[in-house]
Amino acid sequence: MSSIFLSYSHKDQKWARQFVEQLAKEGIDVWDSESELLPGDNWSLEIGKALQRANGMIVLVSPNWLSSPQSRREIEYALGSEKFRDRLIPVIVRPTDHVPWILKHLEPIEGDSPSQVSERVVKRLKDRAVASS
Repeated sequence: MSSIFLSYSHKDQKWARQFVEQLAKEGIDVWDSESELLPGDNWSLEIGKALQRANGMIVLVSPNWLSSPQSRREIEYALGSEKFRDRLIPVIVRPTDHVPWILKHLEPIEGDSPSQVSERVVKRLKDRAVASS
């Protein structure tokens, strides 16, 4: 399956790590800044390269993610790129009243646990891969 860029707040790292582990069990390659970036790396450059390589994006939406300037740059890139069309999946990690309308339009996935959510994400990714073939 394709390479997926994961956008999330580092304050949601524990949830994200469990989520990535579940996706990996399904054979989904996830680019996660926490495991890919090292101290001393040019983070903006490496994130840009990862976005260029990715075929899809999963956004872990939380109040922390919404307040991050980096998250806005990542989502703007994905929304402006044709390759992310139908391959941008918002996941509600923690409820917030301020989810941007465009993310609401993309039918966010919700669930109680990373394993539950990962099942729904995998299904959506597979359904969309078949639809675009």
